[in-house]
Amino acid sequence: MLNQGECIDNVTGPLGNPSEIKNYGKVLCVGGSVMIAPLLLQAKAMKEAGNKVTTVLGARTKEFIMMENEAKALSEKVYVATDDGTKGYKGLDFLKDLLQKEKFDRCVVMGPVIMMKDVSEITKPYNIPTVVTLTPIMIDGMGMCGVCRVTVDGKMLFGCVDGPEFDGHKTDFDELILRQRTMLPEERLSSVLSEMSGGCKCGRNQA
Repeated sequence: MLNQGECIDNVTGPLGNPSEIKNYGKVLCVGGSVMIAPLLLQAKAMKEAGNKVTTVLGARTKEFIMMENEAKALSEKVYVATDDGTKGYKGLDFLKDLLQKEKFDRCVVMGPVIMMKDVSEITKPYNIPTVVTLTPIMIDGMGMCGVCRVTVDGKMLFGCVDGPEFDGHKTDFDELILRQRTMLPEERLSSVLSEMSGGCKCGRNQA
């Protein structure tokens, strides 16, 4: 579908391990921002495996809520939450009331690290197995460079080969957040330079 002169920077994958899909019973799927899209693929697989799926869509503000109709087609119930309260619930605290009223057998979370941390902390007192999808900074994607290391249950693991899914109740999110911010100034500079140069030119605009 590309025209002459266009390019894709690079594609590496699939990486890591496949999601564990089976009939758990009632599954709570929580997605934030652009990670709503892959979350709904998992919600679809969970439904096809015989689960009753409840989906939560989250974003900073209502403009960033996406694929709500698709979520409704796959789920028994759909909840929307925004950080500023412009649509649905304000924040994720409503999950505490939801978990008091309903019993879930599994929780799947995909989204920003801080959101996955919050959801994991909410589900932990209810002993709901919670799976988070971690996307730490990666370089080679084959487990050799060690850049994507995460600490889970006190052990050092690699997001690219051991992940991307990990136990949310055993993940050291504070460490992960610090590591995610390590290259933040360089990421912002790279983004600005890319915009100034008009984006990808097949390697001709390397910063």
